[in-house]
This record gives sequence, C-alpha cells and structure tokens, in this order.
Amino acid sequence: MNAPLSPIRAIQQLPDNLISQIAAGEVVERPSAVVKELLENALDAGATQITVRLEQGGVKRIAITDNGRGIAPEQLPLALARHATSKISSLHDLEHVATLGFRGEALASIASVSQLTLTSRTADAGHASEIDGSTLAVTPSSGAQGTTVDVQDLYFNTPARRKFLKSDQTEFGHCAEVVRRIALARPDVSFSLTHNGKTVDHWNITEIAKRSASILGNEFANARLALDEGAGPLRLHGFVGLPTASKARADAQYFYVNGRFVRDKLLVHAVRAAYQDVLHGDRYPSYVLGLDLDPALVDVNVHPSKIEVRFRDSRAVHQFVFHAVSRALAQTSATSFGATPAPLPSPSGAMPWIRGSQEHLQAILQPGTQVPQQQTSFGPQFAPAANGVAQTTANYGALFTDNDRTAGSVAANYPTALQPTSQTLPSDDFPLGFALAQLHGIYILAQNTKGLVLVDMHAAHERILYEQLKGALDEDAMQVQPLLIPVTFFADAVEVGTAEENRETLHALGFDIAAISPTTLAVRSVPALLKNADAQTLARDVLRDVREFGGSHVLVERRNELLGTLACHTAVRANRSLTAPEMNALLRQMEATERADQCNHGRPTWSQLALSDLDKLFLRGQ
Repeated sequence: MNAPLSPIRAIQQLPDNLISQIAAGEVVERPSAVVKELLENALDAGATQITVRLEQGGVKRIAITDNGRGIAPEQLPLALARHATSKISSLHDLEHVATLGFRGEALASIASVSQLTLTSRTADAGHASEIDGSTLAVTPSSGAQGTTVDVQDLYFNTPARRKFLKSDQTEFGHCAEVVRRIALARPDVSFSLTHNGKTVDHWNITEIAKRSASILGNEFANARLALDEGAGPLRLHGFVGLPTASKARADAQYFYVNGRFVRDKLLVHAVRAAYQDVLHGDRYPSYVLGLDLDPALVDVNVHPSKIEVRFRDSRAVHQFVFHAVSRALAQTSATSFGATPAPLPSPSGAMPWIRGSQEHLQAILQPGTQVPQQQTSFGPQFAPAANGVAQTTANYGALFTDNDRTAGSVAANYPTALQPTSQTLPSDDFPLGFALAQLHGIYILAQNTKGLVLVDMHAAHERILYEQLKGALDEDAMQVQPLLIPVTFFADAVEVGTAEENRETLHALGFDIAAISPTTLAVRSVPALLKNADAQTLARDVLRDVREFGGSHVLVERRNELLGTLACHTAVRANRSLTAPEMNALLRQMEATERADQCNHGRPTWSQLALSDLDKLFLRGQ
C-alpha cells in the first residue's frame, strides 16, 4: 500500500535550535551519552579530580564537576554554540586528533534537549561565572577553579524521545558503565560517582594495576597477565585475563585506542583469535588493553559517538594485536604466570612421528591411517581402542626418555612406594614439583615448595602433543594440494576484487583462486591439510577473512581443530597406570610447554593447593 504523498514544500534553512535537536538524536542517545561527553570534556581540560552526581538514572539530573582549567567568562556563550571548540582549528588538526572531544557539538546538543547550566572559573579569575543554556545569559557565581555542568530534565522538550528510555536503574547502569570505562583509561584521575545522593563508586589516583583490580574485581586481578609490546609506531599495553578469568558474557572487555574506549570489530576479532587455543568457544576473555599509535594513522571521526575507529593499515594493526596477545598467553606455562617457558630438549629418539617430516604429519592426518606404534614398557594397555581410533599412547613412553639430568636422575631416585627421598625434595627450579602418586588413574599428585599440585594427566598431555604438532607444521612450508578439476562458483564483485588484489596473500595461505569471468571464481588448489573440506565454502570464508582482516584465521582455526582432535585422541587416557619417572617427565614437559595451564579445549590442566590452604582445612594452628 502506497503512503500518501507529502505536500510540496519549498527548501528552507532550518533554525539553529532544530538543528541542535537533530544533532542531539545522534550524540545524546540516552543519559549515559551525556555522561560520556561531559567526562571527555573534563579530561581534555586537564582535570585530575572529577565528581559525577546522578538523579533518577541521569534523567532527572546529571551534574559533573571537575578541577580542570575552566572557561573564561567571555567564552561561555561560545562553549554552548554549535561546532565551536578549542581543540581543532584546521584540517591538519582534524587528521591528528589528540583529544577525546573535538566535534564541538556535544554541549550545544545537550543544551537543546535539557535545562543546562554551566559554571566555570579559570585560575586567574576572581570568581566563577555561570551561563544558562536556554537564555545564554552569563552571570557571576561562586565556585572553585574548574567547571560544573548541570543537566536537568533530559528530553523535557522532546517527550517522544523520553518515552524510549528504560527504567531509572537501567539508565543508571549504563551511566555507571561509562564512568568505569573512562576511569579504567585514566588511573591518574580520581573519580567519584553518586546516585540519588548515595556514593556508589570512588577511585583515588593510583596505577593501572590497582585501578583495573578495583573495577574488574579480584577474580581478574588474580588471573591476569601484564602486556607491553611495541612495534614501530604501535604500542599495546595493559592486561589480558587468563582463561580461568573468562566469562559467559563479553562484559569485561575494555579496549582503548589512544586513551579512547572503542568497540571495534577488527580489534575484538584479533584478541578473540589469540584466545582460540586456550578458551572454550562459548566463553569470552577478559582484558584491559590500550593501543597507542600516531593519531594520523587512525580516523576517530567515523561515528558521532566516536565508538568506532578506522585504521589506515588495518591489516598491520590486526596482526600486531593478534601476535602480541598470543605471545602473552603463550607465557601461561606451568612455570609461573608471566614467565616464558625454557626451550624443551629435542632428542632425536623422542616422538619421531611428531618431530618428523611433513609427510609423517600428513599421514597422521589422513582418515583411517594407522600411526606407527613403538614398543615401550607401557605394555598392551595402550593398544588401539575398539572404536577404530588409533590410540598412539604407546608413543607416550618415548616422551619420558632420559633426555636430561633432571628427568632421569631425579626420577631414578624414587622408591617403589613413590615417597620422595632427600635427593628429590621440591625446589623452585621445578615449579610443579615431583610426583607422589596417581589418583584413580586420572590425576597426578605432586609436591612442590608451595604445597600440593593436582594435574589432570590427559589434559596436560593433550596440550603438550598439540603444541608439538603445531610446531612441527609451522616449521615446514605450507603444503598445497592442486585440484584435478577446479571448483568454480558464482562470486560477487567484492569477492572477485578481493581474489585479484590479494593473490600473493592467498598463495601464501595455500590457495590458488582465480577469476575466470567477472562473476566466477575458480579454486585450483587448497592447503593439503584441508583437501577434504568443501572448497567453495572454504574459499568464501578465506576471502572474507582476507578482506576484513588481511589474513585468514579460518585456515588456522580449521588446522588447529584437526590437530586438537589428533592430540585429544593420542593423549594418555584415564585409568592408565604411570610410573613415578613417567609422571615426573610429564611434569617437566608441562613446565617447558607454552600455554600448558589449559588444554586446547580451555580446561585447566593443573591446580595448586598451598600449605596454608591445607592447614585451614585441618584447622592447624587454630
């Protein structure tokens, strides 16, 4: 049904007040948007102390006071004028924005949909001055150096907008989240938040470690890794949470670009990809990360609320963030948080089917292929399972080859009863200590200098095998499988353009995708590891990844999925009896393996019970 035609009207200039109200529809989405804009102005003014007072979720009143530089009385009318700002004055300034606010429309937009009063005083002024947002009349007032912006009755003159707001508690929750985001980015500034006259949050000036612990909680503070890496004009710093600090929702993810909180899909994808090996698929990592770079390399003026950004070289940024976070998470070995594992000795005789050539790996990954078995002292209990999956746990014995003094001489000193002797007392050189016994054929009980260590032997061995498989594949060039008959499929102009513009990148990933017509692509080769996958679906996914992120994580994810399945099936199973030397060798392998704190499904591989915890359990000293 066609809508009735509107009457023809002449083109006319809109009044300033209506223009400001239209702009307010973009800038002032809800009370939290007002809080964000006013806090950013306070920080740009050099404030070190900020107080936020809210009433009825910010709908009734938002009053923000800072101790910044203040505004001179003669400039107060300009502060409420549209597109008036002291932060940029030329196109060069716009391309090198170093402040949080710069558009010059926030105060004017807020004043157009509320009853606003602005009080400010500079250091050289004898008294403060106040301006009314409705009349723009400036009058003398009282107050200390700084600025107070008092916003009352939001949307009082636009009742339709007010009807879209939620309950007071919901709107306050959004406002409080904005304050937390900004407080995380600026630990050098104190913040105080009150709601309906009651103080809700207060953060004194401190360092980022304490500020993040205060806002994200002790669970994050006790399970985080510090990160500070630089590459050229890029620097990434902050904290990434261990997989144990993951959450069911993505509500503990804070990413800042030059101090500005952003919700950018490229950055989120890069961090998520770095967690793919240590986090279960339905869990979300926790992190507080800041990316610093030359303002000329990022465009922050692509969204009215400045929540999104655009990078000049998005591929370089994505890869830098991905690798930086990956390296930080790789330090989660069983040694200690933040300590890089020592390189593992590579004896020629240990696990040749893993450390062998690419042909061995390809043979392993072929369906139905039997992995060569080795005769070890484990005996027949490691025979292939009845379900046809080759249980290559016979190779597990080679893992415990007497490769070095620690794994050989130490384990040899264990008596049959598995009680540690004076020659095998735990030391800080062996963070996981030495095995005491095996519990129900599933867990290894070990003693270290801190107390008792519990190890899930299947999960731990799975991670060891998985990392070794990945390393073996990474050492060899990508093997390509040419297709006897190329797979052709219909492609849109974007996919065809991506294939032509990124030919070298696709070849490096093992793909030969060529355009045979303006609307048709042909897949001529794929990575040998994924030759049984659907070539058309795989090609589309890879083209999408290359277009959005400059590389393909679909390929990495599928490869790792195959290797993870292999590692899971070949890891030592439950109810397998291990000797003390074998258990100790597994502990030493864990200490030397990256990401050994979790298996590749995200489950923890070991847990520590301190002596103090055991003392409390048995009421010792009480």
